[in-house]
Amino acid sequence: QVQVVESGGGLVQSGGSLRLSCVASGTISSPSTMGWHRQAPGKERELVAYITSVGIANYAESVKGRFTISGDNAKNTVYLQMNNLKPEDTAVYYCNYRNAWHNTWGQGTQVTVSS
Repeated sequence: QVQVVESGGGLVQSGGSLRLSCVASGTISSPSTMGWHRQAPGKERELVAYITSVGIANYAESVKGRFTISGDNAKNTVYLQMNNLKPEDTAVYYCNYRNAWHNTWGQGTQVTVSS
């Protein structure tokens, strides 16, 4: 089994920054991918960014240039640095861990950006 726990959400003003963290534990193995998705009220869950265990990162167009995903394999942790936040970034952010045997989601952390 694999578990993931997110932290770092909160309330921030437009233009502000937040950093989300996600720690994976359990039967961790490589190759794997960890990523962030988000779901706003009334909308479908969407990919924000992901990073593979060899450091390849990818981003949604809406966050490119503002968000940076990074990983620490030794700590089984992935971070999402979010800068220049906009009200439309308001959502519950979910961490996902995926490898050949597991596809695990965290419980989510709320990010609210006020205008």
